[in-house]
Amino acid sequence: MMAISSGSHSRRKPLAFVLTLALAWLVVALRCTESTQSFVSPYHGQAGAPLRSRVRMATATGFKEDEDEDQSGKQSDDYPELSAEALGREPGTCDPFDPKSAEYCSPAEPESAPLISKRTLKLGALFVLWYALNIGYNIGNKLVLTALPTPWSSATWELFFGLPYVGFLWLTGLRKRPQLTWSGLKLLIPPAFFLACTHVFGVISFGAGAISFTHVCKATEPVWTALISAVVFREFLPLPVYLSLIPIIFGVSLASAHELSFTWISFIAATGSAVTSASKAILGKKVLDGKSLGKNLTPGNMFAVLTILGCFMILPASMLIEGPSKFTAAWAHARATGYTAQRLWIMLSVSGFLYYTYNEVAFLALKEVAPVTHAVTNTVKRVVIIIASVIVFRNPISPLGALGSSLAIIGALLYALAKNQKK
Repeated sequence: MMAISSGSHSRRKPLAFVLTLALAWLVVALRCTESTQSFVSPYHGQAGAPLRSRVRMATATGFKEDEDEDQSGKQSDDYPELSAEALGREPGTCDPFDPKSAEYCSPAEPESAPLISKRTLKLGALFVLWYALNIGYNIGNKLVLTALPTPWSSATWELFFGLPYVGFLWLTGLRKRPQLTWSGLKLLIPPAFFLACTHVFGVISFGAGAISFTHVCKATEPVWTALISAVVFREFLPLPVYLSLIPIIFGVSLASAHELSFTWISFIAATGSAVTSASKAILGKKVLDGKSLGKNLTPGNMFAVLTILGCFMILPASMLIEGPSKFTAAWAHARATGYTAQRLWIMLSVSGFLYYTYNEVAFLALKEVAPVTHAVTNTVKRVVIIIASVIVFRNPISPLGALGSSLAIIGALLYALAKNQKK
């Protein structure tokens, strides 16, 4: 149960409300992926019941109406035969003006569309898998940091895990290897650096505070995106986009003021993760758009290259800040408190695997949807992670803290929708 400080009845209300809201947003996201039903022509080529009301037929002087049948019930012979053969039509054509021919047709009933399309089912499965892997990573990473409070080492290991994973796929031919040019590799260095920083700051925040609070602070990314775009690149957004930032700022401030497990390290690191994530997104568009980087750079391969580069970039800092001595001491302490070496290695490996695979599935899912659906599903993901972390770790949340968290997340959604609207 969600731990709210005002009694058992009030504990259930925020969780039930937010969970209902998350499910509703997920349904909206999936409905956004449905393509509109194509128009089916009324003359779809169905032979059968004749269209026998009135026929307008062209003559030398214009159009003239004719009853299909005269009073005796016979076909009128005032006009020439309009069979398919007489008109020079190919057999099998649909001729609505020929009551005598076998090709004469009537409006066909459009085929009823399936209740849920295959594409929607596929996307639904991808989103469920993405959410499950993401929740698993967040919880698994927190468990690792509880046993081994060495965030730099954990973050470096999780980035490194992508190398054996994609290395196996490349060596076995299950995935084509990327072929980077030297100039393309140099262009990828800045985005890789910011990706690594985003991950390291996030892991530091996880270790120093609650997962739910980290994700609320990371919801400030739109604020930093707007600020960096305006200050650095002199690019300004429409007024509705800036107005959507107000609930984000107010919500995060409220959540921070009433966060029962607040620490400055968690707050600063989570904010740093939001800043570097915004920088990575802006820089990626400015530097990489339209550039030829090499061959076989699919979204999956692009993420693999960025992850591997990022791992080697933060490795020196990781060795300097924590190094083998601190990691060895943390390992020995974990062993002394009941963790086996096998369990610790399994926890580290699962955390690295979940980090990499949830990002891969996210690429597969998000490349198939429109920007609005992207915004909604990202918001739902953050809500689901917060709910799951509160249930698993039972972090206490005050009513005002829950209100601030909701405002920040809804503001992030409004920002994404407003920014997409301007396009």
